[in-house]
Amino acid sequence: MQPSPTSFDAAVVGTGIAGMAAALALARRGVRVSLLGPRPALPDARPDVFDPRVYALSPASQDFLMQLGAWGAIPPERITAVEAMDIAGDGATVHLAAAQAGLPALASIVEGQALERALRTALQVFGVPWTASRFTGLTRRTDSSDLELHVEGGARLATRLAVAADGAASPLRAAAGLSVQQRDYDHTGLVVHLDAELPHLGTALQWFTDHGVLALLPLPDTADGAQVSMVWSMPRERAAELQALPPDDLGPRLTAMLADVTAGRLGRLTPRSALHGFPLTLLTAPQIVARGVALVGDAAHVVHPLAGQGLNLGLGDAHALAEAVGGREAYRGPGDERVLRRYQRGRAEPVTGMRLATDGLYHLYQAPVGLLRFAGMRLVEQLPFAKRALIRRASQF
Repeated sequence: MQPSPTSFDAAVVGTGIAGMAAALALARRGVRVSLLGPRPALPDARPDVFDPRVYALSPASQDFLMQLGAWGAIPPERITAVEAMDIAGDGATVHLAAAQAGLPALASIVEGQALERALRTALQVFGVPWTASRFTGLTRRTDSSDLELHVEGGARLATRLAVAADGAASPLRAAAGLSVQQRDYDHTGLVVHLDAELPHLGTALQWFTDHGVLALLPLPDTADGAQVSMVWSMPRERAAELQALPPDDLGPRLTAMLADVTAGRLGRLTPRSALHGFPLTLLTAPQIVARGVALVGDAAHVVHPLAGQGLNLGLGDAHALAEAVGGREAYRGPGDERVLRRYQRGRAEPVTGMRLATDGLYHLYQAPVGLLRFAGMRLVEQLPFAKRALIRRASQF
């Protein structure tokens, strides 16, 4: 005989950053919530050693994480403020500065592991239960509106709302019958930390070329001097050639390629960490809610990383879902259809806008319209109000 399932108002499936943030946000709105998913060990932070996964968090994301009690738990020396951004392409340059919109910073660069450690601490302080097992299936109960989540090992969780925060391949999304539209960019995002000969001055740099997009994000200095994180989106075949090189050949080759694109903007750039690569895709769930189920983060949408907004969108999802569920009428349950529709409507504009912007920029730089691109960048550089609009939009979720 199976034991009765443990019951919650909401259960978040997925224990990455978006999932942990969603669970915390719901808990802080008075929702009895549980977190379901593996809890892998996180290494302790070490001086001069940085997680290859870094994120550019908008001011809105930072405020949200502050409300959750997580932002203040990240050591300040592991955070880098982005005070300006230079975007170059087709011989033109756009310079964006936080001061142009009256902001202290455009964004802050933080390591994934540092953020995960802070969120785990906040979850523990707030007493959110964590079932460290894998989700294996979903059953809709016939005697109530509750759902049952099946857990590896035979346990079950009864919940009135199941939140899918389990990534782009989302097993919960599939179990709920929600479809996705997906397109492969045939590009790879290459990530590596670099020693820079010259200081980055808190400026993020981005180059649009006919063969990909290169971004250099400022990181804390190390004992060796200035440090930046490289995110280079390039055709998959070319990326595979670099990834196949032995370490002794990769360093000089990558240094030469960077010098060619950056024209020595930060002096000589040399790898200080291993090279990592991930395939770039566009993923959209036309419906991000179903009966008793809501999608957040990569389970709902994956956009091109050229704007660095993927995690910001996921945190925006977590915030909006908690507001919709926490602010519902007393007679409605957490998984009520109208409550979830409010969440879906609230996320439609920001997610669609970011998807169209990043996908449109990607295709623009694959087309032979260099003169048009040059004119567009020159126009933005000459219009202060256009810069302010770009900065304000990027400062949101």
